[in-house]
Formats: sequence, C-alpha cells, structure tokens
Amino acid sequence: MLLQKENDIAIIESLKIENAPKGRISRYWLQVATDGMGVPIHIPIMVARGKTEGKVLGLTAAVHGNELNGIPVVQRLFKEINVEELRGTIVGVPVINVPSLLRKKRRFIDGTDLNHIMPGKPDGNVSQVYAWRIVNRIIKQFDFLIDLHTASNGRVNSYYIRADMQDAMVKKMALLQNAQIIVHNPPSDGTLRGTAAEMGISAITLEVGNPNTFQKGLIRDGLTGIHNLLGYLSMTECEVEEHDVETVLCKNSYWIYSDTGGILTVHPKVTDMVQKGETIATMRNIFGDLVKEYLAPEDGIVIGKSVSPINHTGGRILHLGVLKK
Repeated sequence: MLLQKENDIAIIESLKIENAPKGRISRYWLQVATDGMGVPIHIPIMVARGKTEGKVLGLTAAVHGNELNGIPVVQRLFKEINVEELRGTIVGVPVINVPSLLRKKRRFIDGTDLNHIMPGKPDGNVSQVYAWRIVNRIIKQFDFLIDLHTASNGRVNSYYIRADMQDAMVKKMALLQNAQIIVHNPPSDGTLRGTAAEMGISAITLEVGNPNTFQKGLIRDGLTGIHNLLGYLSMTECEVEEHDVETVLCKNSYWIYSDTGGILTVHPKVTDMVQKGETIATMRNIFGDLVKEYLAPEDGIVIGKSVSPINHTGGRILHLGVLKK
C-alpha cells in the first residue's frame, strides 16, 4: 500500500514486488513502526526488477545496528547491476535495524538481539512486532536470501558463511561466495536465516568481517559472491569467478569461554589452524601476573576471536571451527 512520497521516494506499508516497474531500479521507504513520539520508522528498500520475470533474490544487512560492512555491499551491487539485462528481481535492504543503526548499538531499543527472536509476533513486545513486520512485509516475497552480518563489538571475524550444508541449493549458494570458511549450521535457530528457511526460502548468513567499520577488501569479496550467485541462477550473464584459495568446510563450530577474568590476549589470528593442546590465549591479572593459559580443546580453525583485552569470567575467547573430514 502506497502511503505518500518523500523526496520522490514512495513510502509504503508493505513491499509488493509486482508494483515495482519492470526494467528499473525503484527505491522505497517502508514504514515498519512508529517511535515514542509517533514519528514513523522507515526502512530503506531498493528493488531492481528485470524486464523478464524470474526468481527473487533478497539481500539484507544491518540486522544488528553495528554491522556496517553489508551496507555498501548492497549499495554497490545496485550500482553495478544492469537492470536492462536482469532476469527476475533483486531486493536490497541495506538496513534492517534502523533504530539501532542510528544509536550505533548492536541490539534493538528494548535490549533484545533482533536476530534471536525471528519471526517475532504480530502482537508481541516492541522488538517482536518489529521482527514480525520485517518478515511478513518484506522477507516472505523472496526465493533466495543472503543475510549480511559482521562480528560483534570487541571481536573480529573471518569472511565466513553459516549455512545448512545438507540442503543442496543452500550448499551451492554458500560455495559460490568464495568464503574463507563455511560452517554447517542448521537453520531453526530464531535467526532471520532460520525463519526464511522455514518459509521455504533458500538462505545463508554471510559474515563480512568486523563491526563499526567499512573494510573495502571484504566488501568487494561479498559483491563477487553475490554476482556469482546471480550468474548461477541465470539472473545475469555474469560468469562465476572461482576462488583461488580452497574454502575450509566445518561440520560445526563453537565459542571457547574464559572461566576467570583479567587481561586477555588471544594469540592465533583468524583463519589460523590450531592443534589440540596448543596455547590459544593467556590471562593476566591487573598486576601483569600470568593467571591462566587456555589450550585448544581440539584441532580446528579460528573463525573469529575476541580483541578486547578486558575479559570478565565467562567472556568469549575464540570461535573454533571443527573441520569436516
């Protein structure tokens, strides 16, 4: 439903792809909620609709307000795409969590992690309603979804994928991204990816580096992977660009946590291989005395790690990927 126009950009209540003109890129403000003063909260949406009908690929970014790398990935794709030759439709949502982006915060305004409560509730609390409207007013129209994320505050990530590698189409989507690491991760987990999968949408999570910054190299890598998928789906004439380094496949992954607090140093870099028993981190007290060494519980690869020296008891140390044999 079209509400009005602002600076020649239509304000809508729900995305209707069939209303977007063919052969053009359209921009919309989707009114998803209102704030405490009754001022509308708008989500930016871009729709590239080809002249030929086909599949719908959705790209979402900034589900967490501090995850910025995905924003220019979406923006630049829409600058590069030739909509005259596009078959099907690409929907780009450069910012999902608008209130948190503006506050430079990861979590939603009620302190909730928006990516743990999907698909939300139509009559729930503030974050649940916001999540439900995202899913039902935007996401449900997709055939494929790439949800772009980064590490959280105080941590760094490799360029990696979370995907259900037992699903043939999802596996192909993941492999086409030319990521450093792919982690098999079943989707029913309260995430946007998991909700999309439950709706029959083939979906992957793409982790594009670190929070609160733009990393040009990783942004370019993200674009390459999306172009690869568009070519594979015959939505564009793009040739698939092969990865020059073999992607590491992990059957699962988990975080290693501290059992005491202090000044933490994590030794390996992201994508480093570690062996069982290898020292991966050291904890010192405020006087600089060594308190504890943390050892790798098994062989694996470093997917992400903490870079914040101040570490409380139960703090994150290292995200370890267990290799698929």
